[in-house]
Amino acid sequence: MQVEIDQHSGFCFGVTTAISKAEEELAAGKTLFCLGDIVHNGRECDRLRKLGLQTVSHADLDHLHDAKVLLRAHGEPPQTYDIASRNNLQVIDATCPVVLNLQRRIRAEYTAHPHTQIVIYGKPGHAEVVGLVGQTDGHAIVIENLDDAHRKLDFARPITLYSQTTQSLDGFRQIVDLITQKSTPHFTYHDTICRQVANRIPNIRDFARRHDVILFVAGRKSSNGRVLLAECRRVNPRTHLVETPADIDTRWFDGAQSVGICGATSTPKWLMEQCREAIQ
Repeated sequence: MQVEIDQHSGFCFGVTTAISKAEEELAAGKTLFCLGDIVHNGRECDRLRKLGLQTVSHADLDHLHDAKVLLRAHGEPPQTYDIASRNNLQVIDATCPVVLNLQRRIRAEYTAHPHTQIVIYGKPGHAEVVGLVGQTDGHAIVIENLDDAHRKLDFARPITLYSQTTQSLDGFRQIVDLITQKSTPHFTYHDTICRQVANRIPNIRDFARRHDVILFVAGRKSSNGRVLLAECRRVNPRTHLVETPADIDTRWFDGAQSVGICGATSTPKWLMEQCREAIQ
């Protein structure tokens, strides 16, 4: 049975940079804290924890002083930097450049047009979205779907729409179409979806079609993982989500001639390789 790993799967640039910065500090023997899970993959977090990385919550940050803290690729709201300054924390900022640019754009829009409804198409409570909403002092409106748009938006008032960088491009276009139909002429939108992520959708569809069975390797908390998993299942019903090789059920491969292994932007290549070894 042929087993192939998708060469387009694995860490995106932002995640790779954040992990490299963490490894560099830990290799120097320094104590390093990370605000939240550095990546939405439990196995990778476990690997870095064994190297010495200590994960702390936002509540912990209030009581942490005179330490070094890494901010992950998802980005943080301005309040986090205020706390770090107040507590004499040395910040290693690993915010993805794409996210950082989006934060600046939203902040500039909010400063210039404080009465405009700034809308973010994204997952409520997601770390990146929390950082984006923070640029507007908490005033941005987060919508996850068309129902949210109907319920939360005042179509008689100006609207400026942005997107969480890892959201579905198709979903964003649906939101744009709805607001265009229902709103006043004072509607502007900015496609801020990361193309490194968005381009994975057509690639992963092609990959899933080529194989009898697909193993999609990802942490269950990965927002990007849920989007890509859905795309795999749309074209190949024999798609199975696994977090570790231990999740693999050999009955999935009955009658299969080929198995494809792919994953999210938060899935390490070494974990997909472990899954291939387990199958073989």
